[in-house]
Amino acid sequence: MQRNVATWIYLVLLFLGGVAVGAFGLRLYTLNSVDAGVSPHHPEEFRRRYVAELRTRLALTNDQVARLGPILDETRKRNREFMDGHKPELKAIHDDQVKQIRAILTDAQQGEFTKLLDEREKMRQREGR
Repeated sequence: MQRNVATWIYLVLLFLGGVAVGAFGLRLYTLNSVDAGVSPHHPEEFRRRYVAELRTRLALTNDQVARLGPILDETRKRNREFMDGHKPELKAIHDDQVKQIRAILTDAQQGEFTKLLDEREKMRQREGR
């Protein structure tokens, strides 16, 4: 009987040790994959990673990397102008989507959906989109 209890205690300790090692590994992975809490979707972080990938995979020279900067700047400017010019259409599409989703929700779900939309809007504003 005591032997069974001891076996169970060892198994539980082994399991908890595995959980601790897994949590520690996840923490290390998370720290290494996301720099200082910057979202990987943030435009500057995306650009940094894109340039680093191009530099590595294409073996770009420093001169090529320097010439890449203005190309990316111009592209960002043109994309921003395009998006700004189409904001009314994009907003209309989004508003229609929200209206259609609201039509399928119950009264109890409406409040939570409103909170969800507010949270997403705040996140979007923080990311500068």
